[in-house]
Amino acid sequence: MSYETKYIFATLPKTQRGQPLVLGCDPKGKNFLYTNGNSVIIRNIDNPAIADIYTEHSCPVNVAKYSPSGFYIASGDQSGKIRIWDTVNKEHILKNEFHPIGGPIKDIAWSFDNQRMVVVGEGRERFGHVFMAETGTSVGEISGQSKPINSCDFRPTRPFRLITGSEDNTIAVFEGPPFKFKMTKQEHTRFVQAVRYSPSGNLFASAGFDGKVFIYDGINSDLIGEIGSPAHQGGVYGVAWKPDGSQLLTASGDKTCKLWDIETRSLISEFNMGTTVDDQQVSCLWQEKYLLSVSLSGFINYLDVDNPTKPLRIIKGHNKPITVLTLSPDRSTIYTGSHDGYITNWNAKTGENNRIQGHGHGNQINGMKATKNLLYTAGIDDTLRLVDIDTNMYTDTVIVKLDSQPRGLDIYKDIVVIATIRQITVTQDGRKISNTSIDYEPSCISINQENGDIAIGATSDNMLRIYALSDTNLTLKMELQHLGPVTDVAYSPDSKYLVACDTNRKVVLYTCPEYKLAHNREWGFHNARVNSVAWSPNSIMVASGSLDTTIIIWSVTNPAKHTIIKNAHPQSQITRLVWLDEETLISVGQDCNTKIWRIEQI
Repeated sequence: MSYETKYIFATLPKTQRGQPLVLGCDPKGKNFLYTNGNSVIIRNIDNPAIADIYTEHSCPVNVAKYSPSGFYIASGDQSGKIRIWDTVNKEHILKNEFHPIGGPIKDIAWSFDNQRMVVVGEGRERFGHVFMAETGTSVGEISGQSKPINSCDFRPTRPFRLITGSEDNTIAVFEGPPFKFKMTKQEHTRFVQAVRYSPSGNLFASAGFDGKVFIYDGINSDLIGEIGSPAHQGGVYGVAWKPDGSQLLTASGDKTCKLWDIETRSLISEFNMGTTVDDQQVSCLWQEKYLLSVSLSGFINYLDVDNPTKPLRIIKGHNKPITVLTLSPDRSTIYTGSHDGYITNWNAKTGENNRIQGHGHGNQINGMKATKNLLYTAGIDDTLRLVDIDTNMYTDTVIVKLDSQPRGLDIYKDIVVIATIRQITVTQDGRKISNTSIDYEPSCISINQENGDIAIGATSDNMLRIYALSDTNLTLKMELQHLGPVTDVAYSPDSKYLVACDTNRKVVLYTCPEYKLAHNREWGFHNARVNSVAWSPNSIMVASGSLDTTIIIWSVTNPAKHTIIKNAHPQSQITRLVWLDEETLISVGQDCNTKIWRIEQI
């Protein structure tokens, strides 16, 4: 059986308050780059549902930049390591790895001839280094600044120049090769956050935490003037030049982006991005006709020059680990919920998405299930909440307070059953109907849609318990022993089977209603705890996802057969799985990505 990745609904950029984010752009104009955790995300600028992810760094990556040729990408991480890898092959073959500084890398720039590279950051012995991209040989020294360097750029034409912006409030200018310190510019009164040459190299711009933006001559580095007075009311995190060099886009912590005319240094238009802290703008990019900015929330905004009041589109999603996943009953919409309590709905065909609005849980969601017009969510704020699917908003009218932390929920007809640490709570029409006290710690729940049997897995005593639901009362029917804590459980759509998985690396299939082992074997090809199991709609295949980063597809009709998807989410455990149809599987993970797989029938 074969498989392939159909789509990746990629993670948003990892943002941090007070830290600029650096976006990379493809010289061919197709893609843009950003980072989250150990991953570099390559995203199609026309259709952001098309994404590729590079995951070969062993610690968090801070910045990635295309070479001017477009054939290579250089990415720099927290340890001071630079990896240069190719963009042509699907495997992204590593060309070179260097360790130019001994601390976090904050920015990278290539020389226009693809031969030289400068990296800057927070090294212990130096704050930057310039070297040959082929050999790593030093071609100069980055000196003259006394604090970590946030930004750097190469002049895109001869004569070679190099600029860096530092937390000592200065811009340093270097001439070469070999590159030697020429002068510092001291117009800024706070950290310099961004320095960028214009596309022709005749000018460069600098931006700082003081809200000021200055324009300098690209060859002799003389100050030409200041843009605005000051340009922004808050710190400026990023600048981006129009490809013809006539305009400059700036992004600021004052929650605005602004477009400036370079010749007159006057404001053309202002983009107000919102009123909350999450609307602070931490980066911007100008790539051909596209103007992008990134909010502190991680949202990527496509700015509309003709209508500054409303972005053309906003790419939403997650930049924290995804903990829950479910589908709408008609399987047209995917719902994902993350560690920080946000829920995103995705169009299963196009990847277009939106975040659910209103007052939600505010922290991790442990259970989520949709009916025709409602989405039920249970979070570690000990509440059950409802989302109106038509309005895409949490309803404030129905909030069920739970007596302890929920671990999962499922729906049977019009009844919602929630497994919490101390009780099993049954609700109907937004009201508690019954509570059953328990002396074990549950981890998961599934309800047989044919007869109302409820299966609850436990972490405290390795048991899988089956309850009978009569009206709204629960009666314990039987207990099934596992060799490790049970992590997930699911009844098949045809109600003939129950599958459970555990921390002992096993996937166990039972027949219903006898709850006998379906085969004389347990499925056990995972190398670590199995986190999630999911049934195909035809009840023929089971998918399991594990801490070991793999997904395994098992056949009910041919139990000896299975297919292993290795490194399904590289360097990240799989947290949840769900089948969209007989040939399509959805997986989410700790890496904040949602992946859509095409699976051939076994």
